[in-house]
Amino acid sequence: MSDAHPERQRRLLYGRRKGPKLRGRQAELLETLLPQLTLQIEKDRDPRGYFSAPVSEVWLEVGFGAGEHLHALAQAHPDVGLIGAEPFINGVAKLLSKLAPDEGGNIRLHVGDARDIIEALPDKSLGRVMILFPDPWPKTRHHKRRFIQSAMLDALARVMKPGAELRFATDDPGYLVWALERLVAHPQFAWTAQRADDWRNRPADWPQTRYEAKAIKGVPSYFSFVRI
Repeated sequence: MSDAHPERQRRLLYGRRKGPKLRGRQAELLETLLPQLTLQIEKDRDPRGYFSAPVSEVWLEVGFGAGEHLHALAQAHPDVGLIGAEPFINGVAKLLSKLAPDEGGNIRLHVGDARDIIEALPDKSLGRVMILFPDPWPKTRHHKRRFIQSAMLDALARVMKPGAELRFATDDPGYLVWALERLVAHPQFAWTAQRADDWRNRPADWPQTRYEAKAIKGVPSYFSFVRI
């Protein structure tokens, strides 16, 4: 279960950056609203200071897709700062189009690699990390591009508070086995499941993603690990 160290070669963990031509309103929001919500990454800065609204803790979503999950959490937890990383510009535009004029105070976005954020965060600064239906990179030669790697779990363990939750979901059987092998073996994460239904069913406080509603390819699994 040997994974390449990320410092040796920083491989891309995502595919295309742009999709179909954006609608006029979406393109406008990228020009006007996105600069207001863009995360201005600073090394070792307390992430609570990134938000215009006062927040008690900060959660990170890696690859938020079209933003339904991130938006729902921001609405349900106004006292939590939500940082979302998403390299696909069309997904970012879709999230921006969902926001009401008075929203966004507890949301910050990074249009790029989530590792940029993780590497800059101070120790023990996140209360939750969410990795939902990431690209499984099914071909063997692409497994090194999967987000869940032993070295990445080391990095997440560093920036997560003791007791912080790591949520991971996938509908790919191969990625499920790959991720569980690494998560269960990691000494700083503990699996919270007590019974099969705990990972077979999406928890009530886990908003559905657009991918789940429209593009699911297999039986989804939902995993929760706690930073020891």
